Amino acid sequence: MGIRRAIVLFLVYIFFMVPSFGIKIGLQTRVGKSYIGASTKAQIIDGKTNKLIYEMEKMKGYELKPYRGVIAIKIDGQYRKIKSDTIIVKPEENGFVSVKRKWYRGNFKIINDNNALTVMNDLPLELYIRGVVPSEMPSSWEHEAHKAQAIAARSYALANMGKRHKHGYDLKDTPEDQAYGGASAETVQTNNAVTETENIVIVYQGRIVPAYYSASAGGQTKNASQVWTQDLPYIKSVPSFDEGIKKNGHGVGMSQHGANNLAKRGYNAYQILKYFYANTKFARLKS
Repeated sequence: MGIRRAIVLFLVYIFFMVPSFGIKIGLQTRVGKSYIGASTKAQIIDGKTNKLIYEMEKMKGYELKPYRGVIAIKIDGQYRKIKSDTIIVKPEENGFVSVKRKWYRGNFKIINDNNALTVMNDLPLELYIRGVVPSEMPSSWEHEAHKAQAIAARSYALANMGKRHKHGYDLKDTPEDQAYGGASAETVQTNNAVTETENIVIVYQGRIVPAYYSASAGGQTKNASQVWTQDLPYIKSVPSFDEGIKKNGHGVGMSQHGANNLAKRGYNAYQILKYFYANTKFARLKS
């Protein structure tokens, strides 16, 4: 049985209704200071009382630092104490917030955690996935590979919600969870892939799977038990279609290079995902 025939036979379009979510992504964890700005005017709101504290000017940088259990902001060269250990930065509609020299969609939550700042991006899931796909996969790659990446990234995120709850957010913005570059990383090509797969996730026996993936598996993906403590029923060792590419990553689940190579051969995103994640189906998140 050829691979094309095998993939098609495994493909079953079944959509379940499951809840959709927003997500909090940690950009800085327990740092001594942080610098923020916004492309529009932005409100700084007390995270405990929801009262307006200050209105930031557009395209102007502000320094934040922890101060005696609360947060201080530097305005025109002078520090101003904010009488709260939690603030929300909310730009005007269609505005962006700048942190770590990148632009991000959504709002920001900043907390003083034992005299250190933790900075997180709070935004809708689909806007988060826009910043993941081009950070995890080159935007020049095949469109169907981008779509497969979007579905895998969305599934991973939802299956791992709250993974970093001790820090107050869901996931990091690094490959420890998923690389996330915010709006600065977005491209037209990858945004289209996210839009075309909006709210679609991978499920096994009615549950969203943490769709593990890595850059390349060196010719053969691994069973989960070869890397971690136990096997997963939806992860099977299969040829990874990335021969000649140096292994990069844990090798469990989808090979990103393999996905791109399969897309070049004419396989669509759903066929690619069904190949790398055994016995799975697809679900659409409830709006």
